[in-house]
Amino acid sequence: MTMLADPTLSYAFAKRHGVVVTARGDVAVVALREGADPLALVEARRVLGCPLKVEPVSRSAFDRLLSETYAGDPVAGSNGGDDLALPGGLDSLVDEIPAAADLLDTTDDAPVIRLINGLIAEAVRAGASDIHLEPYEQALVVRMRVDGVLKEALSLSPRLAPVVVSRIKVMARLDIAEKRIPQDGRIPLALGGKTLDVRVSTLPSRAGERVVLRILDKDQAGLGLRDLGMDEATLEAYHAALAEPNGILLVTGPTGSGKTTTLYAGLSLLNTGTRNILTVEDPVEYAVEGVGQTQVNAKVGMTFAAGLRAILRQDPDVVMVGEIRDVETASIAVQAALTGHLVLSTVHTNDAAGAVTRLRDMGVEPFLLASTLRLIMAQRLVRRLCPHCHTPEVADAATARLVGIAAGQTVWRPTGCDHCNQSGYVGRVGLYETIRVTDTLRRLITTGADEAAMNAEALGDGRTLAGQARALVLEGTTSVEEALRVTRTRSEDLPPIEAVA
Repeated sequence: MTMLADPTLSYAFAKRHGVVVTARGDVAVVALREGADPLALVEARRVLGCPLKVEPVSRSAFDRLLSETYAGDPVAGSNGGDDLALPGGLDSLVDEIPAAADLLDTTDDAPVIRLINGLIAEAVRAGASDIHLEPYEQALVVRMRVDGVLKEALSLSPRLAPVVVSRIKVMARLDIAEKRIPQDGRIPLALGGKTLDVRVSTLPSRAGERVVLRILDKDQAGLGLRDLGMDEATLEAYHAALAEPNGILLVTGPTGSGKTTTLYAGLSLLNTGTRNILTVEDPVEYAVEGVGQTQVNAKVGMTFAAGLRAILRQDPDVVMVGEIRDVETASIAVQAALTGHLVLSTVHTNDAAGAVTRLRDMGVEPFLLASTLRLIMAQRLVRRLCPHCHTPEVADAATARLVGIAAGQTVWRPTGCDHCNQSGYVGRVGLYETIRVTDTLRRLITTGADEAAMNAEALGDGRTLAGQARALVLEGTTSVEEALRVTRTRSEDLPPIEAVA
């Protein structure tokens, strides 16, 4: 029995009738979706021309099989796009796009459409968060961000750049005639049983328009706190902060470090139907049933501050602010916490204690911060070493000094294999630095203590981001290079060049 590489049944038939062929040989193995009409097996038997072995599967399992069987490998199968021709020019691209087109149901086989659909499908399979289309004089380079790191996926002919960009603009309902200003849009899509929301951003550049597609998998909105990889101490602190009747809970870190996912996981815990939960976000990344979500729109004056001020007139119990960017938003958030609301938000700082300094610099009075802050959590995402190909080695003195371990201890290196697509890494794991605001820490905040004093009071060496990264290196979960890439924030932390030569 061999796995089916080229499905004989059409995708439309398989999806409509709930029958998918999973293996072929003298007998074809077919999965029958729960609740599907068994009469469809008669037609499948006629088309396949061999006996069938039927395996009933649940709806979710069927959706997974459907995606795996029909997704194929359209990117690897393309030849750089040189055979993509558009006889009708750009006019042939302007057609009716359904509100939520299914990428696998390719009834329109225009080459450029298949290329774009294939790129998005490949990105989803690879677990990419973003697709970058970058035009240059010699090529249209396509890169994908997988586990936080950009990798080149394709190099297309530069003549395809305006055609591909125009088609993406049509799909995102953008103005294809306007090429001088940035534009933003979205494309709702389905990939088999998976619902996607693709955010589109265009930016004029010297050689054409750059396009970034951010892929938001709506399944990620349902992640629980334990799915995030938090250790028990961090989980306990987060649970305790969420149980507070009022106050401010801050999550800090750079873009792409998982702050929003962490806040959504907290909201899902609070979303029991007994609380009024309202959010103001830029943009609303995931739709959550039972949560009132408002999108920032600066063009019409709907800023974070304006949205937050309006939300507080809606009798909320819990408020989530996508980001505290200015003193007005910070002041309203503090006032909301003082008047009995639980406020969840993010701040862009390198570590947890830096959030206090940032808010103080914005102009929030230290005594107000001391009264309202409940928890500050800094987080990062580091790539996991591939379990199939990581190799051990003894840390030399320079490596040991970089990561803060003893020379001679075993560390692990990425190698690369088919399981990890030759990258040496599969997936990511979170690092969390948590500061619970105790009475002692409140006194330090009120007196204007610096970050070092707050860290000394709130964190031990093992509870910092660097300490957690060190522990993951010793466990073999990640590599020295990855730990340093994610946790190094200041040049003075690095050893002299001659020490690592």
